[in-house]
Order: sequence, then structure tokens, then C-alpha cells
Amino acid sequence: MTQANAIIVGASSHLSKEIARKLAAEKVALTLFVQDPDSLKEFASQLETEVNVLPLNIEQPVEIIRQLEQEWQRIDGAHLVLINTGLNGYNETLPWQLEQDIIDVNVTGFTAICNTTFRLMREQGYGQIAAINSIAGLRGGPSIAYHASKAYAQNYLEGLSMHAQRLKLPITITDIQLGLLDKAAMQQSKLWLPPLAKVADQIIAAMKKGKRKVYVTKRWRLVAWLTMMLPEFIYNTRHWKNKKKK
Repeated sequence: MTQANAIIVGASSHLSKEIARKLAAEKVALTLFVQDPDSLKEFASQLETEVNVLPLNIEQPVEIIRQLEQEWQRIDGAHLVLINTGLNGYNETLPWQLEQDIIDVNVTGFTAICNTTFRLMREQGYGQIAAINSIAGLRGGPSIAYHASKAYAQNYLEGLSMHAQRLKLPITITDIQLGLLDKAAMQQSKLWLPPLAKVADQIIAAMKKGKRKVYVTKRWRLVAWLTMMLPEFIYNTRHWKNKKKK
């Protein structure tokens, strides 16, 4: 390969678009996987590089594998695969369908993408897998399946990194621990809600340096450290008590 190729799986979010825009400015050829390709055509046409937009069937792992293999062959491999897929939701009644949907996307779909990409990069001989993860995976939380799925992703990425080292392969695994930006947005916190361009810049810088794990933005490292240090009786501030019958 003479030109750098990058694949972004889950390219419809504002963050993915900003990263794609910055990579395109560096003349990196892009493949963008999204659920609705038509919604991204106008955006893709404005990028300063070769772009291919493909449908993403995240809940069908066999189809995901086929799509990745086919596109990999078409572009003759890729230097970078960035995964930005994730489903979140909260319902106090804990309906099974919501839990299953989160698991299907965040665990099964995520694993199919990582596993296939690692195999293709192993055959290629090099590459980088980067994933937009979340510090929500550090501990349990109200969106039970979401927090658990992010913990799974963190451990899966660590396992892939260990496997690459064991095989002595130049395959870099980068776990991008994103701060709780949705929560910060809801609280309208300027301190914890940085400009999107800054988030994208830090992610790209971390990928270029081949970081194993990075907190974005950097100040979320403190939150992550405090989250892990808090004992459960403080971390879990919800003290449920049975209501006395009158």
C-alpha cells in the first residue's frame, strides 16, 4: 500500500465525522461504515480524499465479517481500523429487549469487528485497531448492560494487545477511554465538555503515538482514577429502603 487507508466502523456520529474530516485533510483514504449510507453521502463528497461509504449491519455479525473482508480485499488492506459503535439506554424496569440490544451491538457486534480486523491485520503483518470506549466500563452503573459491555470491550482490547505481543506482531491496540460527555452535555458543563475538534485531535494524536490506552479528554483521567478508588458504599449512593406500610 502506498497511500494510508483507514476504516471507520460507526462513522455517523459527530465525533466520527470530525475524525474522518481530519484524517481526510491528511490525505488518508477512508472507508466509512454506517447504518444509513445515504445520510453520509453529502458529507463524504466534501472530504479531501478518496471515500467509500458502506452499510453497517451491526446486529448481524456474520454480515459484518463478510463486509469487512470484502472491503479489505478491495482496498488491499488498511493501516487503521477505528471502531465507534455503541448503544446505550436506561429503563428502571430492566426490560430484556433493551439489554439484549445493547449486548448485540456492544458485545457481539464489537467482538466480530475486532476479531475479524485482528485476523486480517495478522495476515497483512501490521496495523492498528482503535476503539472509542468509555470510562463507564470502569464500574457498574444505572445502565447496567451498557456499563458491563464497556468493561467487556476494555478487557477484550487488552487481551488482543497481549495476543499481538505473544505472537510478536506489530499490531497496535488503542483503547480510547472517552469521558462521560453525554452527561456533561446534559449538565451543560463547560469544564467537562470540550470542543469536538479538541476531542478528535487528542484521539488522532493518541493513535499516531500508538498509545495502548488514553483518556479523552485528558482531564477525565482524574475522574477515572477517583471512580476506581471510591469504596462501594460511597460510589453507590443509592440507598434503597422498603417503604413502611401505613
